[in-house]
Amino acid sequence: MGGERSRVILAPMAVDQPTVLVALGSNIEPATNLPQAVRLLAQRVEILQVSKVYSSPPVGAPGTPEFCNAVLRLAPRLGPRSLKFGVLRAVESELGRRREGGRNAPRTIDLDLVLFGNRVEHSRDLELPDPDLVSQAHVAVPAAEVAGWVVHPVAGVALAELAARLESRLTVRLDIALD
Repeated sequence: MGGERSRVILAPMAVDQPTVLVALGSNIEPATNLPQAVRLLAQRVEILQVSKVYSSPPVGAPGTPEFCNAVLRLAPRLGPRSLKFGVLRAVESELGRRREGGRNAPRTIDLDLVLFGNRVEHSRDLELPDPDLVSQAHVAVPAAEVAGWVVHPVAGVALAELAARLESRLTVRLDIALD
């Protein structure tokens, strides 16, 4: 009215951020190493959500102690390579991880980048999404707990559905708290 102009201010559109999931595993002192890994990661990245800890028999290594596993959902502040090689490997080193004895050898900590939004990559040093997300309960179930609504970029189904197919193979470890 009387010479006033209406002004519309448009807020910037929210950009969908990729869902970033990191799997944690340990079968050497997991009650110590898993919480310590979460603390060290929290010093380097923003952790949005932490799953419960699940135990499962070791894959491909009968006779070794069972593994305890969890998944973290992170804020996507770094690219996948920086996250994997700059952060995850550094924390593994700090916790005494040795890459000896084969893929299924006992370990203090194992940190794997299992999902980075819809990114699909198959290179010598990075595979996204991690194939274990569709085939291994110790990855699928905790991943669905923190991001069950997310659709797997290759399988085309929600993580909750993938987990439902595999969950009978795990037990929850209530004696290990990560948050």
